[in-house]
Amino acid sequence: MADVGGMPHPLIEPGLWVERIGDRVFPQHLPALFLDRDGTINVDTDYPSDPAEIELRPQMLPAIAAANRAGIPVVVVTNQSGIARGYFGWSVFAAVNSRVLDLLGDHGVSVDMVLACAYHEAGLGPLAISDHPMRKPNPGMLIEAGKRLDLDLQRSLIVGDKLADMQAGRRAGLAQGWLVDGEAAAQPGFAIRRLDDGDDLAGLLPAIEALGRDNGS
Repeated sequence: MADVGGMPHPLIEPGLWVERIGDRVFPQHLPALFLDRDGTINVDTDYPSDPAEIELRPQMLPAIAAANRAGIPVVVVTNQSGIARGYFGWSVFAAVNSRVLDLLGDHGVSVDMVLACAYHEAGLGPLAISDHPMRKPNPGMLIEAGKRLDLDLQRSLIVGDKLADMQAGRRAGLAQGWLVDGEAAAQPGFAIRRLDDGDDLAGLLPAIEALGRDNGS
């Protein structure tokens, strides 16, 4: 726990936030639902930095609810280059992220872990690292969550609004992902599904529910 700006934050290194949310206990070797944050869970306002402006994307609420019901961990993995660039600090990220979690809670859904990577080649000081292993499209955040929650990454799913999210999922060993406002595609060993509107949830929700059934939930 690092002290940044007078407030303690769950930083395990200068540019990596790893926070366990809530106290749910999960059996070993469960799959997870990995979610990007900005543009996936909430509307991306281009480096979100004002909690009052946070607005959820309602399309993701049924997916998070399905994972909660199935007993599957929900893990947020988000790049935060705005911190690296000096636009805002970890305290602002904490306030915005808290608002996202509160809004989700207002809808009766929750996440279990949040990981954020602030490293970027255009960053300042110790955050100025190009192609850091934790920054998507690299798989570091997914692998870190996998170690901490003892996850089965091969059966896990990822939803994001950028190809970097899909690439991170593929590199972490996941079999498929859903691309918000994107096109379906196939890569070796990895399938990208589209998630443009509520109709596309017809594929994602059964996939989440099947993970729960596989684990006896």
